[in-house]
Amino acid sequence: MKFKQTLYQLFSTTMALLVLFSTVSFTVEKHYCGDTLIDTAVFSEVQKCNMETSEVDQSKIKKKSCCKDELEVVKGQDQLKQSQFEDISFEQQIVVVSYLYSFSHSFEELPKLIIPHKNYSPPNLVEDIQLLDAVFLI
Repeated sequence: MKFKQTLYQLFSTTMALLVLFSTVSFTVEKHYCGDTLIDTAVFSEVQKCNMETSEVDQSKIKKKSCCKDELEVVKGQDQLKQSQFEDISFEQQIVVVSYLYSFSHSFEELPKLIIPHKNYSPPNLVEDIQLLDAVFLI
């Protein structure tokens, strides 16, 4: 029983994370200096190399930068199908409603059980009669 419950919780958590990660979009920034990868960033800004900062300071020199930035966009699912009860056909609506009606009315409330000997306390045993007479149930 414990194994089934643990397996169910693991499966539910996995499905929830799968739905979450399929709808999340993010970008991956990469900074190259020449052909060498300098830095990669997912949720923060990429760090630039020193060559690019020195060129900014020397604005008088018009030299083409050897550094380049790449931006990869990993796009998640942006349209989720949300069905409503009115979207299904009339025959399917009848089946769903009849199933729910029969399922909800299939359970009956049990009558309250009356226990006549609820407050009865058994007598105190002075000696064990079975042991005294050597009569044992097998």
